[in-house]
Amino acid sequence: MPKFSEKLLNLCKEADLTLAPFYAKTDEIALHNTEKVMNAFKNNRVSESHFSASTGYGYDDAGRTVTEKIFAEVFCKENALVRHSIVNGTQALTIGLFGLLRPGDTLLSVTGKPYDTMEEVIGLNETRGTGSLADFGINYKQSEIGQDFAPLLDESVKVVYIQRSRGYGQRQALSPAYINKITEFVHKHSNAYVMVDNCYGEFTDTEEPDADLIAGSLIKNPGGGIALTGGYLAGSKKAIELASYRMTSPGVGGEVGCTLGQTRNILLGFWMAPHTVAQAIKTAVFSAYLFEKSGFDVSPKYNEPRYDLVQTINLHSPEKLVSFCKAIQNSSPVDSFLTPEPWDMPGYADKVIMAAGTFTGGSTIELSADGPMKPPYTAFMQGSLTFEGGKLSIMRALDSVLENS
Repeated sequence: MPKFSEKLLNLCKEADLTLAPFYAKTDEIALHNTEKVMNAFKNNRVSESHFSASTGYGYDDAGRTVTEKIFAEVFCKENALVRHSIVNGTQALTIGLFGLLRPGDTLLSVTGKPYDTMEEVIGLNETRGTGSLADFGINYKQSEIGQDFAPLLDESVKVVYIQRSRGYGQRQALSPAYINKITEFVHKHSNAYVMVDNCYGEFTDTEEPDADLIAGSLIKNPGGGIALTGGYLAGSKKAIELASYRMTSPGVGGEVGCTLGQTRNILLGFWMAPHTVAQAIKTAVFSAYLFEKSGFDVSPKYNEPRYDLVQTINLHSPEKLVSFCKAIQNSSPVDSFLTPEPWDMPGYADKVIMAAGTFTGGSTIELSADGPMKPPYTAFMQGSLTFEGGKLSIMRALDSVLENS
Protein backbone atom coordinates (compact mmCIF):
# COMPACT_ATOMS: atom_id res chain seq x y z
CA MET A 1 0.00 0.00 0.00
CA PRO A 2 1.46 3.40 -0.97
CA LYS A 3 2.16 5.78 1.87
CA PHE A 4 -0.68 8.26 2.25
CA SER A 5 -1.27 10.85 4.93
CA GLU A 6 -3.54 10.02 7.82
CA LYS A 7 -5.86 12.80 6.67
CA LEU A 8 -6.27 11.25 3.22
CA LEU A 9 -6.78 7.76 4.60
CA ASN A 10 -9.49 9.03 6.94
CA LEU A 11 -11.16 10.85 4.05
CA CYS A 12 -11.20 7.59 2.08
CA LYS A 13 -12.80 5.71 4.98
CA GLU A 14 -15.41 8.46 5.24
CA ALA A 15 -16.01 8.22 1.49
CA ASP A 16 -16.58 4.47 1.54
CA LEU A 17 -19.12 4.75 4.36
CA THR A 18 -20.99 7.60 2.70
CA LEU A 19 -20.89 6.08 -0.76
CA ALA A 20 -22.05 2.57 0.16
CA PRO A 21 -25.64 3.20 -1.06
CA PHE A 22 -24.36 4.63 -4.35
CA TYR A 23 -22.08 1.63 -4.88
CA ALA A 24 -25.05 -0.65 -4.19
CA LYS A 25 -27.20 1.16 -6.75
CA THR A 26 -24.44 0.81 -9.33
CA ASP A 27 -24.28 -2.93 -8.64
CA GLU A 28 -28.05 -3.20 -9.14
CA ILE A 29 -27.77 -1.59 -12.57
CA ALA A 30 -24.89 -3.93 -13.46
CA LEU A 31 -26.93 -6.96 -12.41
CA HIS A 32 -29.89 -5.84 -14.53
CA ASN A 33 -27.73 -5.24 -17.59
CA THR A 34 -25.81 -8.49 -17.11
CA GLU A 35 -29.11 -10.34 -17.23
CA LYS A 36 -29.95 -8.66 -20.54
CA VAL A 37 -26.60 -9.64 -21.99
CA MET A 38 -26.87 -13.18 -20.59
CA ASN A 39 -30.29 -13.65 -22.18
CA ALA A 40 -29.07 -12.32 -25.53
CA PHE A 41 -26.14 -14.77 -25.57
CA LYS A 42 -28.51 -17.62 -24.70
CA ASN A 43 -31.20 -16.60 -27.18
CA ASN A 44 -28.68 -16.41 -30.01
CA ARG A 45 -27.07 -19.75 -29.12
CA VAL A 46 -23.48 -18.54 -28.93
CA SER A 47 -20.99 -21.36 -29.36
CA GLU A 48 -17.23 -21.72 -29.67
CA SER A 49 -17.66 -22.09 -33.42
CA HIS A 50 -18.64 -18.42 -33.57
CA PHE A 51 -15.09 -17.45 -32.57
CA SER A 52 -13.63 -18.76 -35.84
CA ALA A 53 -11.82 -16.20 -37.94
CA SER A 54 -12.87 -15.29 -41.45
CA THR A 55 -10.72 -13.58 -44.07
CA GLY A 56 -11.21 -11.84 -47.38
CA TYR A 57 -14.79 -10.78 -48.00
CA GLY A 58 -16.08 -12.54 -44.90
CA TYR A 59 -19.23 -13.84 -46.56
CA ASP A 60 -21.55 -15.80 -44.26
CA ASP A 61 -19.47 -15.14 -41.14
CA ALA A 62 -21.68 -16.71 -38.46
CA GLY A 63 -19.79 -15.06 -35.60
CA ARG A 64 -20.24 -11.59 -37.07
CA THR A 65 -23.94 -12.25 -37.60
CA VAL A 66 -24.57 -13.50 -34.08
CA THR A 67 -22.58 -10.61 -32.57
CA GLU A 68 -24.73 -8.07 -34.37
CA LYS A 69 -27.91 -9.86 -33.30
CA ILE A 70 -26.75 -9.74 -29.67
CA PHE A 71 -25.98 -6.00 -29.79
CA ALA A 72 -29.36 -5.32 -31.40
CA GLU A 73 -31.23 -7.37 -28.79
CA VAL A 74 -29.47 -5.86 -25.77
CA PHE A 75 -29.91 -2.31 -27.10
CA CYS A 76 -33.55 -3.04 -28.08
CA LYS A 77 -32.96 -2.23 -31.75
CA GLU A 78 -33.97 -4.00 -34.96
CA ASN A 79 -30.46 -4.42 -36.33
CA ALA A 80 -26.82 -3.56 -35.69
CA LEU A 81 -23.40 -3.26 -37.28
CA VAL A 82 -20.51 -4.32 -35.04
CA ARG A 83 -17.10 -4.25 -36.70
CA HIS A 84 -13.47 -4.32 -35.59
CA SER A 85 -12.71 -2.30 -38.75
CA ILE A 86 -14.46 0.80 -37.34
CA VAL A 87 -11.48 2.59 -35.84
CA ASN A 88 -13.24 4.81 -33.27
CA GLY A 89 -16.51 6.33 -32.17
CA THR A 90 -16.07 9.26 -34.53
CA GLN A 91 -15.95 6.92 -37.52
CA ALA A 92 -19.04 5.07 -36.31
CA LEU A 93 -20.89 8.38 -36.08
CA THR A 94 -19.56 9.46 -39.48
CA ILE A 95 -20.84 6.26 -41.08
CA GLY A 96 -24.27 6.92 -39.61
CA LEU A 97 -24.45 10.57 -40.66
CA PHE A 98 -23.27 9.95 -44.22
CA GLY A 99 -25.67 7.02 -44.45
CA LEU A 100 -28.74 9.03 -43.43
CA LEU A 101 -28.04 12.44 -45.00
CA ARG A 102 -28.16 13.55 -48.64
CA PRO A 103 -27.13 16.81 -50.39
CA GLY A 104 -29.56 19.58 -49.48
CA ASP A 105 -30.56 17.94 -46.20
CA THR A 106 -30.02 19.58 -42.83
CA LEU A 107 -28.40 18.11 -39.74
CA LEU A 108 -29.85 19.59 -36.54
CA SER A 109 -27.92 19.14 -33.30
CA VAL A 110 -30.20 19.73 -30.31
CA THR A 111 -27.44 19.33 -27.72
CA GLY A 112 -25.27 22.22 -28.81
CA LYS A 113 -21.94 21.95 -30.56
CA PRO A 114 -20.84 18.32 -30.89
CA TYR A 115 -17.60 16.86 -29.58
CA ASP A 116 -14.44 18.37 -31.05
CA THR A 117 -13.64 15.49 -33.41
CA MET A 118 -17.06 15.85 -35.06
CA GLU A 119 -16.45 19.46 -36.11
CA GLU A 120 -14.45 18.53 -39.19
CA VAL A 121 -16.85 15.71 -40.02
CA ILE A 122 -19.70 18.22 -40.11
CA GLY A 123 -17.59 21.00 -41.61
CA LEU A 124 -17.93 23.56 -38.84
CA ASN A 125 -14.52 25.11 -39.40
CA GLU A 126 -13.25 26.93 -42.46
CA THR A 127 -11.47 23.90 -43.89
CA ARG A 128 -13.01 22.66 -47.13
CA GLY A 129 -12.19 19.82 -49.46
CA THR A 130 -11.76 17.24 -46.70
CA GLY A 131 -14.93 15.32 -47.51
CA SER A 132 -17.02 16.79 -44.70
CA LEU A 133 -20.81 16.87 -44.72
CA ALA A 134 -20.59 20.54 -45.72
CA ASP A 135 -18.53 19.58 -48.78
CA PHE A 136 -21.46 17.46 -49.91
CA GLY A 137 -23.99 20.26 -49.54
CA ILE A 138 -25.42 19.19 -46.20
CA ASN A 139 -26.51 22.06 -43.97
CA TYR A 140 -26.09 22.32 -40.23
CA LYS A 141 -28.09 23.96 -37.44
CA GLN A 142 -27.95 23.65 -33.67
CA SER A 143 -29.77 24.53 -30.50
CA GLU A 144 -28.69 24.18 -26.90
CA ILE A 145 -30.05 21.66 -24.41
CA GLY A 146 -33.34 22.87 -22.97
CA GLN A 147 -33.99 25.33 -25.79
CA ASP A 148 -37.12 24.99 -27.90
CA PHE A 149 -35.81 23.55 -31.16
CA ALA A 150 -39.25 23.16 -32.76
CA PRO A 151 -38.84 26.33 -34.91
CA LEU A 152 -35.69 24.77 -36.41
CA LEU A 153 -37.39 21.49 -37.23
CA ASP A 154 -38.38 22.30 -40.80
CA GLU A 155 -38.78 19.95 -43.76
CA SER A 156 -35.08 20.12 -44.66
CA VAL A 157 -34.04 18.53 -41.34
CA LYS A 158 -33.27 14.90 -42.08
CA VAL A 159 -31.33 14.02 -38.91
CA VAL A 160 -31.73 15.29 -35.36
CA TYR A 161 -28.44 14.66 -33.58
CA ILE A 162 -28.07 14.11 -29.83
CA GLN A 163 -24.80 13.80 -27.93
CA ARG A 164 -25.44 11.86 -24.76
CA SER A 165 -22.16 12.60 -22.99
CA ARG A 166 -20.78 16.03 -22.16
CA GLY A 167 -17.69 15.92 -24.38
CA TYR A 168 -15.37 18.73 -23.33
CA GLY A 169 -18.30 20.65 -21.84
CA GLN A 170 -19.52 21.27 -18.32
CA ARG A 171 -23.07 20.04 -18.75
CA GLN A 172 -24.48 16.82 -17.34
CA ALA A 173 -24.83 13.70 -19.46
CA LEU A 174 -28.33 12.98 -20.75
CA SER A 175 -30.47 10.17 -19.43
CA PRO A 176 -32.14 7.72 -21.82
CA ALA A 177 -35.50 8.97 -20.53
CA TYR A 178 -34.62 12.56 -21.54
CA ILE A 179 -33.43 11.43 -24.97
CA ASN A 180 -36.58 9.35 -25.44
CA LYS A 181 -38.73 12.47 -24.97
CA ILE A 182 -36.78 14.24 -27.72
CA THR A 183 -37.17 11.22 -30.00
CA GLU A 184 -40.91 11.08 -29.38
CA PHE A 185 -41.27 14.79 -30.15
CA VAL A 186 -39.21 14.60 -33.34
CA HIS A 187 -41.11 11.58 -34.65
CA LYS A 188 -44.43 13.26 -33.87
CA HIS A 189 -43.59 16.49 -35.69
CA SER A 190 -41.31 15.44 -38.55
CA ASN A 191 -39.96 12.62 -40.67
CA ALA A 192 -36.41 13.15 -39.44
CA TYR A 193 -34.22 10.38 -38.10
CA VAL A 194 -32.96 10.72 -34.52
CA MET A 195 -29.31 9.74 -34.11
CA VAL A 196 -27.54 9.49 -30.76
CA ASP A 197 -23.83 9.65 -30.02
CA ASN A 198 -23.98 7.02 -27.28
CA CYS A 199 -20.26 7.10 -26.41
CA TYR A 200 -19.50 6.69 -22.68
CA GLY A 201 -23.18 6.02 -21.91
CA GLU A 202 -23.72 2.33 -22.55
CA PHE A 203 -24.75 0.28 -19.48
CA THR A 204 -24.70 3.26 -17.10
CA ASP A 205 -28.50 2.95 -16.88
CA THR A 206 -30.88 0.04 -17.16
CA GLU A 207 -32.03 1.22 -20.60
CA GLU A 208 -30.39 2.60 -23.74
CA PRO A 209 -31.78 5.56 -25.71
CA ASP A 210 -34.75 5.06 -28.01
CA ALA A 211 -33.58 6.43 -31.37
CA ASP A 212 -33.40 5.49 -35.03
CA LEU A 213 -29.65 5.08 -34.72
CA ILE A 214 -27.18 4.96 -31.84
CA ALA A 215 -23.43 4.62 -32.26
CA GLY A 216 -20.33 4.18 -30.16
CA SER A 217 -16.86 2.75 -29.75
CA LEU A 218 -15.84 -0.73 -28.61
CA ILE A 219 -12.82 0.60 -26.72
CA LYS A 220 -15.26 2.46 -24.50
CA ASN A 221 -18.09 0.91 -22.47
CA PRO A 222 -19.40 -1.93 -24.66
CA GLY A 223 -15.94 -3.43 -25.25
CA GLY A 224 -15.56 -4.17 -21.55
CA GLY A 225 -11.80 -3.57 -21.68
CA ILE A 226 -11.41 -6.72 -23.82
CA ALA A 227 -12.19 -5.57 -27.38
CA LEU A 228 -8.97 -4.42 -29.03
CA THR A 229 -10.64 -2.01 -31.45
CA GLY A 230 -13.95 -1.43 -33.21
CA GLY A 231 -17.24 0.38 -33.18
CA TYR A 232 -20.96 -0.28 -33.46
CA LEU A 233 -24.17 1.17 -34.81
CA ALA A 234 -27.59 -0.09 -33.71
CA GLY A 235 -31.01 1.06 -34.81
CA SER A 236 -33.95 0.56 -37.10
CA LYS A 237 -33.65 -1.84 -40.01
CA LYS A 238 -33.78 1.03 -42.51
CA ALA A 239 -31.24 3.22 -40.71
CA ILE A 240 -28.78 0.34 -40.36
CA GLU A 241 -29.20 -0.58 -44.02
CA LEU A 242 -28.40 2.99 -45.10
CA ALA A 243 -25.43 3.14 -42.72
CA SER A 244 -24.12 -0.18 -44.01
CA TYR A 245 -23.98 1.20 -47.57
CA ARG A 246 -21.64 3.94 -46.34
CA MET A 247 -19.60 1.51 -44.26
CA THR A 248 -18.80 -0.63 -47.32
CA SER A 249 -20.59 0.24 -50.58
CA PRO A 250 -24.14 0.61 -51.90
CA GLY A 251 -25.70 -2.76 -52.61
CA VAL A 252 -23.10 -4.62 -50.52
CA GLY A 253 -23.63 -3.12 -47.07
CA GLY A 254 -23.24 -5.36 -44.05
CA GLU A 255 -23.10 -8.64 -45.97
CA VAL A 256 -19.29 -8.53 -46.03
CA GLY A 257 -16.51 -7.86 -43.55
CA CYS A 258 -14.08 -10.48 -42.34
CA THR A 259 -13.53 -10.78 -38.60
CA LEU A 260 -9.83 -11.80 -38.53
CA GLY A 261 -10.29 -13.56 -35.19
CA GLN A 262 -11.67 -10.55 -33.32
CA THR A 263 -15.17 -11.95 -32.66
CA ARG A 264 -14.13 -13.66 -29.43
CA ASN A 265 -12.70 -10.44 -28.01
CA ILE A 266 -15.78 -8.44 -28.99
CA LEU A 267 -18.21 -10.98 -27.52
CA LEU A 268 -16.17 -11.48 -24.33
CA GLY A 269 -15.88 -7.71 -23.94
CA PHE A 270 -19.63 -7.24 -24.35
CA TRP A 271 -20.23 -9.98 -21.78
CA MET A 272 -17.94 -8.18 -19.32
CA ALA A 273 -19.19 -4.69 -20.13
CA PRO A 274 -21.96 -4.23 -17.50
CA HIS A 275 -19.56 -5.24 -14.72
CA THR A 276 -16.65 -3.21 -16.08
CA VAL A 277 -18.83 -0.11 -16.48
CA ALA A 278 -19.90 -0.50 -12.84
CA GLN A 279 -16.22 -0.51 -11.79
CA ALA A 280 -15.69 2.72 -13.70
CA ILE A 281 -18.79 4.36 -12.22
CA LYS A 282 -17.69 3.50 -8.68
CA THR A 283 -14.28 5.00 -9.41
CA ALA A 284 -15.94 8.18 -10.69
CA VAL A 285 -18.20 8.47 -7.63
CA PHE A 286 -15.22 7.96 -5.32
CA SER A 287 -13.19 10.62 -7.13
CA ALA A 288 -16.09 13.08 -7.00
CA TYR A 289 -16.35 12.67 -3.24
CA LEU A 290 -12.63 13.00 -2.55
CA PHE A 291 -12.05 16.03 -4.73
CA GLU A 292 -15.24 17.85 -3.70
CA LYS A 293 -14.38 17.39 -0.04
CA SER A 294 -10.90 18.71 -0.83
CA GLY A 295 -12.32 21.97 -2.20
CA PHE A 296 -12.57 21.36 -5.95
CA ASP A 297 -15.55 21.80 -8.26
CA VAL A 298 -16.68 18.44 -9.62
CA SER A 299 -19.41 17.27 -11.95
CA PRO A 300 -21.38 15.16 -11.43
CA LYS A 301 -21.29 15.42 -7.66
CA TYR A 302 -21.06 12.11 -5.86
CA ASN A 303 -24.79 12.05 -5.05
CA GLU A 304 -26.06 13.06 -8.51
CA PRO A 305 -27.38 10.64 -11.17
CA ARG A 306 -24.85 9.39 -13.73
CA TYR A 307 -25.57 8.59 -17.35
CA ASP A 308 -22.01 8.38 -18.66
CA LEU A 309 -18.55 7.53 -17.37
CA VAL A 310 -17.11 11.02 -17.44
CA GLN A 311 -16.12 12.75 -14.21
CA THR A 312 -14.91 16.33 -14.42
CA ILE A 313 -12.73 18.06 -11.86
CA ASN A 314 -12.03 21.78 -12.27
CA LEU A 315 -8.45 22.23 -11.11
CA HIS A 316 -8.16 25.95 -11.98
CA SER A 317 -4.50 25.92 -12.93
CA PRO A 318 -2.44 24.34 -15.72
CA GLU A 319 0.06 23.01 -13.18
CA LYS A 320 -2.62 21.11 -11.26
CA LEU A 321 -4.14 19.68 -14.43
CA VAL A 322 -0.73 18.44 -15.54
CA SER A 323 -0.06 17.10 -12.05
CA PHE A 324 -3.37 15.21 -12.02
CA CYS A 325 -2.74 13.58 -15.41
CA LYS A 326 0.85 12.68 -14.51
CA ALA A 327 -0.38 10.92 -11.37
CA ILE A 328 -2.97 8.93 -13.34
CA GLN A 329 -0.30 7.91 -15.86
CA ASN A 330 2.09 6.98 -13.07
CA SER A 331 -0.60 4.72 -11.56
CA SER A 332 -1.32 2.95 -14.85
CA PRO A 333 -0.46 -0.71 -15.49
CA VAL A 334 1.11 0.14 -18.85
CA ASP A 335 3.65 2.92 -19.53
CA SER A 336 3.61 4.11 -15.93
CA PHE A 337 7.14 5.43 -16.46
CA LEU A 338 6.06 7.90 -19.17
CA THR A 339 5.28 11.57 -18.49
CA PRO A 340 2.30 13.07 -20.33
CA GLU A 341 2.71 16.56 -21.75
CA PRO A 342 0.23 18.95 -23.43
CA TRP A 343 0.32 18.72 -27.24
CA ASP A 344 -1.53 19.76 -30.38
CA MET A 345 -3.68 16.67 -30.83
CA PRO A 346 -5.36 16.31 -34.26
CA GLY A 347 -9.06 17.21 -34.17
CA TYR A 348 -8.84 19.46 -31.09
CA ALA A 349 -8.81 23.25 -30.97
CA ASP A 350 -6.55 23.60 -27.90
CA LYS A 351 -3.50 21.78 -26.64
CA VAL A 352 -4.60 18.64 -24.81
CA ILE A 353 -2.91 16.60 -22.12
CA MET A 354 -3.78 12.93 -21.96
CA ALA A 355 -2.95 10.19 -19.48
CA ALA A 356 -3.74 6.69 -20.68
CA GLY A 357 -1.52 3.84 -19.61
CA THR A 358 -3.87 1.28 -21.11
CA PHE A 359 -3.63 -2.29 -22.37
CA THR A 360 -5.48 -1.15 -25.49
CA GLY A 361 -4.21 2.08 -26.98
CA GLY A 362 -6.63 4.94 -26.35
CA SER A 363 -9.11 2.79 -24.45
CA THR A 364 -11.32 4.98 -22.27
CA ILE A 365 -13.07 2.16 -20.45
CA GLU A 366 -9.66 1.73 -18.85
CA LEU A 367 -8.74 4.51 -16.44
CA SER A 368 -7.66 7.60 -18.33
CA ALA A 369 -7.72 11.35 -17.89
CA ASP A 370 -7.36 14.23 -20.27
CA GLY A 371 -8.23 17.86 -20.65
CA PRO A 372 -7.74 20.92 -22.84
CA MET A 373 -5.17 23.41 -21.60
CA LYS A 374 -7.59 26.27 -21.05
CA PRO A 375 -9.53 27.66 -18.06
CA PRO A 376 -10.93 26.30 -15.84
CA TYR A 377 -8.33 23.58 -16.52
CA THR A 378 -10.73 20.71 -16.21
CA ALA A 379 -9.62 17.11 -15.90
CA PHE A 380 -11.99 14.78 -17.76
CA MET A 381 -11.58 11.39 -16.16
CA GLN A 382 -13.22 8.17 -17.25
CA GLY A 383 -12.97 4.43 -16.96
CA SER A 384 -11.23 1.89 -14.70
CA LEU A 385 -11.22 -1.85 -15.22
CA THR A 386 -11.28 -2.40 -11.46
CA PHE A 387 -12.55 -0.21 -8.65
CA GLU A 388 -9.55 -1.14 -6.52
CA GLY A 389 -7.10 0.10 -9.14
CA GLY A 390 -9.17 3.20 -9.78
CA LYS A 391 -9.38 3.99 -6.08
CA LEU A 392 -5.61 3.87 -5.59
CA SER A 393 -5.05 5.98 -8.70
CA ILE A 394 -7.45 8.67 -7.50
CA MET A 395 -5.81 8.78 -4.08
CA ARG A 396 -2.43 9.28 -5.71
CA ALA A 397 -3.84 11.95 -8.03
CA LEU A 398 -5.34 13.92 -5.14
CA ASP A 399 -2.09 13.63 -3.21
CA SER A 400 -0.16 14.99 -6.19
CA VAL A 401 -2.57 17.87 -6.84
CA LEU A 402 -2.55 18.96 -3.18
CA GLU A 403 1.24 18.99 -3.24
CA ASN A 404 1.00 21.57 -6.05
CA SER A 405 -1.45 23.79 -4.16
